[in-house]
Amino acid sequence: MTERKRSIGSDLAKADAHVITAEEYAEIPELTEEDFARAVPHIGGPQVNEAEFRQAWKKASKIGRPKSEHPKEAVNLRLDPDVLAHFRAGGPGWQSRINAALRKAARLPCNRSTAR
Repeated sequence: MTERKRSIGSDLAKADAHVITAEEYAEIPELTEEDFARAVPHIGGPQVNEAEFRQAWKKASKIGRPKSEHPKEAVNLRLDPDVLAHFRAGGPGWQSRINAALRKAARLPCNRSTAR
């Protein structure tokens, strides 16, 4: 079965190649509060109601790394330059290696995040 492409009556290649000038930007009116009040939310094409939009917004805000049960604490620590140079010379992960060395010196059990 052959499928016919639907014509949208526009030259998209030409539109994509067009570079908007500063004068053309100046012609675009500022959005007003009334414009935003008339806005209708759409997700992936179809229109959605406010509850669906809020649910999608909440879900989208959780994108990224999951929160740790035991997050590390940011501290300021003054180290001798040669000690810092030694750990940094090992490349990325030098802060985790310092953490592992401190755990070992304190005779604390090694945890998974420092055992990588």
